[in-house]
Order: sequence, then C-alpha cells, then structure tokens
Amino acid sequence: MLLACPMQVARAADGATASSTSVPAVSSPSSANESLVVGFMGGFVRRDAGRHAEVKLMQSLREEYPKDKAVYLAMFENRRLNEAYVLIRQRLDTNQDGQLSDEEKRRAHILLFGHSWGAYAVVALARRLERDGIPVALTVQVDSVAKPFRSDRLIPANVRQAVNFYQTHGLVHGRSKITAADPARTEILGNFRYEYEIEPPRFREYPWLARRLMKGHIEIESDPQVWLQVKSLLQSQLPVAITQAQTEAFNKPQAAQP
Repeated sequence: MLLACPMQVARAADGATASSTSVPAVSSPSSANESLVVGFMGGFVRRDAGRHAEVKLMQSLREEYPKDKAVYLAMFENRRLNEAYVLIRQRLDTNQDGQLSDEEKRRAHILLFGHSWGAYAVVALARRLERDGIPVALTVQVDSVAKPFRSDRLIPANVRQAVNFYQTHGLVHGRSKITAADPARTEILGNFRYEYEIEPPRFREYPWLARRLMKGHIEIESDPQVWLQVKSLLQSQLPVAITQAQTEAFNKPQAAQP
C-alpha cells in the first residue's frame, strides 16, 4: 500500500492523494521456478556504493534470501545492461545447451527495478528480452531518466505488470507517465508522484553538489518509504522468505514429551 508520511506527499498521476491511492497488489508467481531479481544503479554509481538505496534494498533481500535456490539476486551499473541480459539467458538455460526452448522461456520469472538511468535500463532490458520472446513479470521505475535519444515511456508487451515512481522538481526529474505498448498484456499499476516538504532522513548522506543540483532527484532516491514500496512489490512476487531464526527453530531438537 502506498503510504504518506510527514516528509512527503505521494500522488497518483490523476492528482489523488496518497490517502486515497494505493499500489495494487501484485499477483504471486504461478510456479516454483527460480525468480530472477535484477536491479540497476542510476548515473555513474557503482553497484556496491553502500549509501545508495538500490544497494540497501538488494542487501536487504540478500539477508532474507541468503542461499535460497528459488531466488537469484543481481545488481548492475546501468551501463552493464548487456551483462545483465547474458546473465538472465544463462540462468534460464536450465539444460545448458546454449539455447532457450519455449518451455524455458515460459518458465521465466523476472523482476526488474532501477533508479534514474537504471530505471531506463529496466525498460531497455525488457525490450531486449521481448525480442527473444522472454516474459518479464514486473518492472519498477524510480525517477526514471532516459539516456539521450532514448525513451523510457513505453513498456513492452512482454511485461506483465509495471509501476512508476517519480518527482518533477529540479534539473533532473523522472518520467511522469509510463504506458503499455499493449494494454491487454501489460497492467500499469500506477504512476505515483512524490513531493517533499521535508528532506528525507538519508538525504544528507549524499554529496553536497548532488544535493544542490539534483535536490528532488536525490530526495526520492533517499526516501525510505519509496524503497519500502519497491521492496513490497518485489516480495509480493517472491516466495515467502525463511529467516535464519525460523531455520534454527526448525532444526532445533524438540524436548521429549513426558
């Protein structure tokens, strides 16, 4: 559910306030096949830059799915889109014959998310997968910024569900509306606009120059509420995580009954 907090007001594309608007629930995967979660960093940021919310989100997912064979997690710089594409094809090629059968494609369960140029990379990767006939379960764009002479607006028909979070202030601001190339095949969960009256808590962790030149763009990236939304959307498509405490409790010998 999309929640408001004192630091922000979130609005849907039609102007409705957050209190009357929520991100629809995403349907769960229909099989026990491996889920591939691929994230993309914004700008020129390295995929291990710990202050950035994309990295924090992936670290959080890795803690919940530390060695879960049902979930594979990968983070990339946005310029490494081709590496992400190759990885996905390798993971889907379960019989390792170098080709993807119709069955291997059908069983694909791919979740993509990114911020800024990373959000554009999400759409670009989905388009490339479409040319191969590979479906994508979900794309999540956070303040999406297309690279020169490119577009991040039209979501390809191989994507089942897509959502867009954005803000409109400053020199750098996100795509305000995404649309489906084929509305019969792709559900747009929403275009959600964020406005900030108070800086998010992590805003001051970013470099001064970036905060000065890209205030709104940094605010939405550093807003924990936005990334809680992203995580919730991803988790709704993933199997229920078994925590370490639950594993230890399950493996713990039971006391003999009197």
